[in-house]
Amino acid sequence: MKTINRRNFLKTTALGAAAAGLPAYSWASAKGANDAIRVAVVGFGGRGGDHISGLRGLASKNVRIVALCDVDSKILNAGVESFAKQNEKVERYTDIRRLLENKDVDAITIATPNHWHSLATIWAVQAGKDVYVEKPVSHNVWEGRKTVEAARKYGKIVQTGTQSRSSQGIKEAVEWVRAGNLGKINVARGLCYKRRPSIGKTSGPQPVPDNIDYDLWCGPAPLVPPRRNGAKNGPIHYDWHWFWDYGCGDLGNQGIHQMDIARWFLGEDALSPRVASIGGRLGYEDDGETPNTQFVFHDYEKAPLIFEVRGLPSKTDAKEMDKFPKQNGGSVAVIIHCEGGYVLVPNYTGAAAFDKEDKEIKKWSGASDHYEDFIDAVRSRKHTDLNADILEGHLSSALCHTGNISYRLGQQANPDEIRERIKGEKEALETFDRMAEHLAANGVDLTKTKATIGVALKMDPRKEQFLGNADANKLLTRDYRKPFVVPEKV
Repeated sequence: MKTINRRNFLKTTALGAAAAGLPAYSWASAKGANDAIRVAVVGFGGRGGDHISGLRGLASKNVRIVALCDVDSKILNAGVESFAKQNEKVERYTDIRRLLENKDVDAITIATPNHWHSLATIWAVQAGKDVYVEKPVSHNVWEGRKTVEAARKYGKIVQTGTQSRSSQGIKEAVEWVRAGNLGKINVARGLCYKRRPSIGKTSGPQPVPDNIDYDLWCGPAPLVPPRRNGAKNGPIHYDWHWFWDYGCGDLGNQGIHQMDIARWFLGEDALSPRVASIGGRLGYEDDGETPNTQFVFHDYEKAPLIFEVRGLPSKTDAKEMDKFPKQNGGSVAVIIHCEGGYVLVPNYTGAAAFDKEDKEIKKWSGASDHYEDFIDAVRSRKHTDLNADILEGHLSSALCHTGNISYRLGQQANPDEIRERIKGEKEALETFDRMAEHLAANGVDLTKTKATIGVALKMDPRKEQFLGNADANKLLTRDYRKPFVVPEKV
């Protein structure tokens, strides 16, 4: 068969077809239990390594990794060599567009930086592939919705990498709370108290290592030199999380897991009608842009969803992080405050309920394999079989994005001004006071180093558009760099 080059691929496959409003590939027949599912892993310098080990663990279900793709030749070569040592041959790709031409690949998993997640997923489903995509599923709200539209249009299975959704223990806790066993939910609270030290200051743009195809790494983002020294991970890898062009801060990095669980308990299936955020990059000065201290207030009608980010330790030079609540609390956790007590979700697989006196009254545990859930749905061809369908991933990711939009449009203010502006929301005021106490323990005086109070934004949750704020609506999407453009019509 004649090899299809990239130019012809764009013209003749779903990418070109979508632009012309034509149907794309429809490879949606169910696979039998004995049919091999051939998977490619895209981006495996970090989280993608878990994709590889997880998929290898499904060999008995006739799942095979047949290709690897990474823009870093060192990572790519090491991955291919690792497979070769086990007498397994995999195809190697630097450019995902070349990978998607391969009809011998049934599905891909994506663990690239955030700014690639939606575009890679859309291109993949247009090319007839099922997708497992890491969290957050998007870099902005608009492209996340386009990803959902693409998955539905082409009938593809798209799983989100929020593995807590495959926890039977957490699912049972959600059902127990929703049944009213602790009364009405007062607040759903997510925590990401995770140490994030300074990434340092650079004197200017940093050189790109020869082993990285930086044009492909940037993809939809502006092609500008890296602005981080990357003492631990190099100037390209990992610290991109703290720059708006590529990442979403810890809200969209670690926090997306807890944001998703909190929304799950509330049973909300749309974005919040009102959002506001307060925080800053405080306690050190470095090249990072995203806040290391932040809280987001999503004003749902049933109960507010509050999310807290803390990158500084419990106090100056401490190794441990804060915990909340002080009794039975966690650092990376979800707390569902109810009339009759609260539920704590301290990990990805379990939960515990406590009464108002902090006495444990019920406990849940257990989880299934999130990768296996994806593979089972690939065989059944039913997206409803997924524990974390792309729609769930989009909504929870978008809650992170709208919180960040509020923050990015905000202005610095002294503590008294902030308290005055949020005094009508007692939960927000209590959260801010605890934040200020935490910062003071780290030597941050908010009267001298001011926090940013974001703009309180109203939204049409179904249309996913802000009301009366053009600047906020601009941040729902981005300017895409050709040819790495998320299409208006997928």
